[in-house]
Amino acid sequence: MVAHYHGNIWNGSEIGGSLGIAHTTTRHYLDLLTSALVLRQLPPWFGNMKKRLVKAPKIYIRDSGLLHALLRIQTTEELQGHPKLGASWEGFVLEQIVSLIGERDVFYWATHAGAEMDIVVNRRGKFWGFEIKYADAPKLTKSMVIAKADLDLEHVWVVHPGKAGYRLAPGIECIGIGELAGLVGKFLL
Repeated sequence: MVAHYHGNIWNGSEIGGSLGIAHTTTRHYLDLLTSALVLRQLPPWFGNMKKRLVKAPKIYIRDSGLLHALLRIQTTEELQGHPKLGASWEGFVLEQIVSLIGERDVFYWATHAGAEMDIVVNRRGKFWGFEIKYADAPKLTKSMVIAKADLDLEHVWVVHPGKAGYRLAPGIECIGIGELAGLVGKFLL
């Protein structure tokens, strides 16, 4: 069941209700799987803001191969047609970023009105954002603009599986996954 929640905000009551167990029990299992390094709980960023913010973690299965096995995805063709393709890509890129910069001060941000940023990194008092899109040529979204302004982000990078990097707006640009290591070393370490 947790594979179907990969990349989503944790709702222990919903999962507990589906399994016929208490939400506290599902939380205990979530914490056990996180301690065993099977799952990642990405905490929300909720600074002192006037907007109603989401305060539950997002959950990810840390190993893409395990996620695909649990979803019974056996081939690249099956993955390309699966509804969890974008979430799988998001989890993969998240793990790449965390492996480069460490787990400290890495969050996601979401409002109850629907604005969100997949990853927010706090380094030396500055905030940087990452949107993760499985698309050849991602486009600028209203959510990116809102997050950049509300969080006063230094820069937003939209990570996609392609090779081409290009500017979407001032302070917001697309980068291919291959550019990630150089970018992180340059700006965030």
